[in-house]
Amino acid sequence: PPAEALVSAAAVLGTHSQLDVAAALAGQSDPLPALGEAAAAGLLTERAGDPVVRFPHPLVHAAVYQRLTPARRARLHLRAADLATAEPQALRHRARAATGPDPELARDLAALGRRRAAAGEWADAASHLDAAARLTADRAAHEQLAIEALESALLAGDVPDVGEAARQVQDFADSPWRSYLLGRLLLYDPERAEALLRDAWHRTDARAEPELAARIAGQFAALAGVSIRGADMAEWADLALELAPEAPHTTATDMIHYLGLSGRAMCGRAAEALAGLAGLPDPAAADARELEQLLGRGTLREVTGDLTGAVRDLTGVLAACHGRAASFRVVAATALASAEYQAGRWDDALAHSDLALSLAADTDQPHVALYDHLLRSMTLSARGDFTAAAEHVRTIEQYTVLGHAAPLRWAALAAGYLARARGDPEGAAAALSPLCDPGGEDRYDEPGQIPWPDLLTEARAQLGDFTGAELALTPYERLAAERAHPGAQLLAARARGVLEAARGDAPAAEEAFAAGHAFAARAESPLDRALLHLAHGSFLRRTGKRTRAATELRASRALLSRLGAHPDLTRCERELSACGLPSAPAPAGRMAADLLTPQELAVARAVASGLTNRQVARELVISVKTVEYHLGRLYPKLGVESRTQLATRLAAHG
Repeated sequence: PPAEALVSAAAVLGTHSQLDVAAALAGQSDPLPALGEAAAAGLLTERAGDPVVRFPHPLVHAAVYQRLTPARRARLHLRAADLATAEPQALRHRARAATGPDPELARDLAALGRRRAAAGEWADAASHLDAAARLTADRAAHEQLAIEALESALLAGDVPDVGEAARQVQDFADSPWRSYLLGRLLLYDPERAEALLRDAWHRTDARAEPELAARIAGQFAALAGVSIRGADMAEWADLALELAPEAPHTTATDMIHYLGLSGRAMCGRAAEALAGLAGLPDPAAADARELEQLLGRGTLREVTGDLTGAVRDLTGVLAACHGRAASFRVVAATALASAEYQAGRWDDALAHSDLALSLAADTDQPHVALYDHLLRSMTLSARGDFTAAAEHVRTIEQYTVLGHAAPLRWAALAAGYLARARGDPEGAAAALSPLCDPGGEDRYDEPGQIPWPDLLTEARAQLGDFTGAELALTPYERLAAERAHPGAQLLAARARGVLEAARGDAPAAEEAFAAGHAFAARAESPLDRALLHLAHGSFLRRTGKRTRAATELRASRALLSRLGAHPDLTRCERELSACGLPSAPAPAGRMAADLLTPQELAVARAVASGLTNRQVARELVISVKTVEYHLGRLYPKLGVESRTQLATRLAAHG
């Protein structure tokens, strides 16, 4: 029947197709009667004036396609290949029609897939290379194509089970490519990854295979980042670029320029690296290399204290990076969240860290967004949501069992920040003390990274451990001065003031706080400035200088109120009360929508407006899976079970 023929032809073409192409494939000169019949049966959808026909749901398309007999399916694919006007479509249909190995077709598909990979079109590359592998009988050639297909799928964020992918590759014959890809898949386990990458490196002739060598070097750079070895990170990234100057795509990292810049930020070379990045274009006009450099520049600006510039750069990068690898998008969202946290834009920081976690979950690589758990824990701690903050601390701690540097450091920071917010100096000192002596060339106290020496100094000073406080603070003071970093100098001066006040040396404390205010004039972080005012005001109040104390404490209260930093705001109010001044009125109760993260709220509002999950995904530039993830979390929070109830709930308490 004509309707059945049209539906079958459309199924071979995909979930949607041009009506005239489907009609030609079905051998129909007038497809409208058949289309009307198919639409009435709920098999196809059409809109007046729209030349595209669609299946109403992917499951309907799959059911129709699988119902076709193998012979008929192959005939339709071969005819579709003849009708195709572009090589990729023709090759795809020829591959679908193949009944066994086809060396010539495999060669054409492999060439197309490699061209797509060289252009950074990872999803298309993975599809073509996988098809080529399936059509290749020779084991060595098949495994090489399968490895390249998996590499592209990994970059596209389309590997649903990384562990299963690693097991598949382990069954392949030993080769440099096998060791390289296994090392890449196992980056979350740095010791195993390093052993595999070293095996790949020793078995690769960099002169004969510079692009494979560059890939391996790029993964060594990423591994150094995971291990917090900034100098090694920069060195390996530079080597990758030397081996493959046409990066990023020839190194298959999609972020090799960024890794080099980030490594420099870790090891105290941020200002030097930043000096060469002044002439970059707007992110919307940037090419692949320039977008990486803009991502790096945003990170370097955050590290050097230019938070306004960092947020501007990174906002533009995140908006422009939708075609980049999944890992790039996770890093872009994470970097922006980090800069926003430092800049006091905490709602935005929570939204973008949540986005990074969602993107990482979509790719079955949650470890690549582990830093976002730290950012969320710090932000939630500062706002007084200790239960939620502790959940993120526990998540990070789950990754510390292997003893690797990054999870250990981040777990210590998260626990330390949470303890400080709770007013628990014993807990803060216990959590942060292991950071004092990390060993190795790279420092954990590099100015511009998440600070901790000031917090450890204050915790130890509160506990009367003045020697330990001095040991934590003196190296940081020296390094902050060497880097001429106003933000770090502010932190060091505040901690020095607290320490000297605890020792009973009021003149030295006053001198330190005065120095802190001078640095604060050139520092952007509102929380750091608020805590300086709070510490100085508390000191002045305890020394009987209530008028000056009130001035400092009011300045602190204004900043803390704007941030919603409730634990420190409560401390500030207590100090003001001790000065004989009234507290600020309590803030009004929270709206129901405040139960949601900013990203959840954006999804909720879009769904409540009547959009489908796919439309929401398109509007918010996230995946459908991410939309479903957010709905699964926000429904219980709001006590609703349907989209209708959600709309009613937001209308009443939005």
